[in-house]
Amino acid sequence: MFFWKFMMPEKVLTSIPMHQWRIGLLTVLVLFGMFIVWSIDGCTVKNVFQGLRYRRSHYLAHVSPTTFNLSHQDLFPVSLEDQNQPNNTHVSSVNVTLAQKLDKNLESFDLVKNNVATWVQSELELNLTTNLLARWLAKGGEPCKDSKTVEISIPGLDLDGGNLIELSAGDIHEFGFQALDDSGKSRCLGGDYFETSLSGESWKSRPLVKDFSNGSYSISLQVHPDFVGVYNLTIILLYRHFEGLKFTPWRFVYDRMVRSIAIRFYKDDILIPELQSCKAADFERDVWCGRWTRHGRNDDCVIGNDGRYRCLAWNFPCKSPWCDGSLGALESNGWVYSTHCSFKMYSAESAWNCLKNRWIFFWGDSNHVDTIRNMLNFILDLPEVHSVPRRFDMNFSNPADPSQTVRITSIFNGHWNETQNYLGLDSLRDEGFQNLLKKYFSEDTVPDTVIMNSGLHDGVHFRSIRAFSVGADYAASFWADVMKTVRQRGLALPRVFYRNTVATGGYARSLAFNPNKMDVFNGVFLEKLKQTGIVSGVIDNFDMTFPWHFDNRCNDGVHYGRAPAKMKWKDGQIGHQYFVDLMLAHVLLNALCAR
Repeated sequence: MFFWKFMMPEKVLTSIPMHQWRIGLLTVLVLFGMFIVWSIDGCTVKNVFQGLRYRRSHYLAHVSPTTFNLSHQDLFPVSLEDQNQPNNTHVSSVNVTLAQKLDKNLESFDLVKNNVATWVQSELELNLTTNLLARWLAKGGEPCKDSKTVEISIPGLDLDGGNLIELSAGDIHEFGFQALDDSGKSRCLGGDYFETSLSGESWKSRPLVKDFSNGSYSISLQVHPDFVGVYNLTIILLYRHFEGLKFTPWRFVYDRMVRSIAIRFYKDDILIPELQSCKAADFERDVWCGRWTRHGRNDDCVIGNDGRYRCLAWNFPCKSPWCDGSLGALESNGWVYSTHCSFKMYSAESAWNCLKNRWIFFWGDSNHVDTIRNMLNFILDLPEVHSVPRRFDMNFSNPADPSQTVRITSIFNGHWNETQNYLGLDSLRDEGFQNLLKKYFSEDTVPDTVIMNSGLHDGVHFRSIRAFSVGADYAASFWADVMKTVRQRGLALPRVFYRNTVATGGYARSLAFNPNKMDVFNGVFLEKLKQTGIVSGVIDNFDMTFPWHFDNRCNDGVHYGRAPAKMKWKDGQIGHQYFVDLMLAHVLLNALCAR
């Protein structure tokens, strides 16, 4: 064993002149001051101002999350209305978001003018893919280097004493909130994925969340005056800082409810524009902010031997302006979806009058297969079609008028080999698959409408958002070349609708095709398609399915349209709900037939 001896020099005492001592002390103080200033980074400064400003607004109160079950198993929500609530907190003004106060990300403005509000709306972010990659790679500085979000703070909604929040119906209430780490400090980076639900007895929606990329977010709440009552606002932190986009997201899923807040929406003198029936131009909107509303119910409804729920009479009418036609035909026990416009529920006669002599081309995942079968069975009066394959090209005739026919082609894009899976958009790398698709656009006539989506298989196949971006670019270029060839032949171009991929449900929320990843992939592929100029419209099936994705009552995890059957379902119950996909079939007809 060796011992090393370090020789230290002898200390030498010397006298220091007074003026040098003072200069030395001043230098130390200056350096110390600079160190303090440098140590206070942007995030810390924001926290200081945040505390000061919210104290002035009296929005510092905090409430611990309460238990709330988001299950939709009964589909008959128990009313939270309690006429004897002792503590009500009335919030009369629209709340400025945290980002407005701190970073000026939004300009301060009044959301209500002359007592007339607008509907909540959003749009596809410009340069989405580029910005997403930049935010994902952002380091965020030392304070955020190793921390992760575990909690949030929502000034204005975090109130002590069990108070019931009260908000005016019709108005848009936008609240800022801050992501916090395990020590209670504010996070400096965004990218957290929050699942949100605003649910009442006759209303279900996904409140819009904005990410300002600095640890601050905002959430927008709105309920129509026709649906006043008590609601539950639920916020679940599913993934932190883009971890849902990873190749193995199940290793990172957090899935923690961070808020469950009871809110009473009361009727005020706020007016909101009445929904209009969807026109062709309405499908040009890239992002939908819709809701499911209920206009009838049968609490004694039971499943039939064929697995169907005929809860309301087949001719039970829609309530204007939320839909038009027969609500009973949707077999939803009164639920219907609407967005910035409302949809027509098609009868067999009106559907056939729209589709006669047309050619509809589907390209996407197996959810297309379910939707086509449901459209044939429930709307076009062809119940004998028990299933359709992943890849087919068939003519269907109206049983009431054989002269009316429609040609439907569906090509599965999960893999170039229709019996395999999990290749997604890269199925187009196969030359034979390319030629198969091109063949349908090389005939004397071409499809008049194309409905496509990116598919769940991309979530499994692509290892990163950058890799998916490359695949989406390639796919968009392929379809642009197909349409260019059609144009060069002097034929009318098909209308192309991008149908967003579903929000995967229940157990699938933690898998490779989780809602976080599908939400992003939808945006990236749509951006690539729009850059080529071939997209005519959007059908936001992600927004439609999201309010029902928290469990498996309406889905098997990845499909919302499995055929009705009186059999044990994923959640252990007998039978399942299929109306969400049937609603999609009606929305597709609205897109196909709108003027």
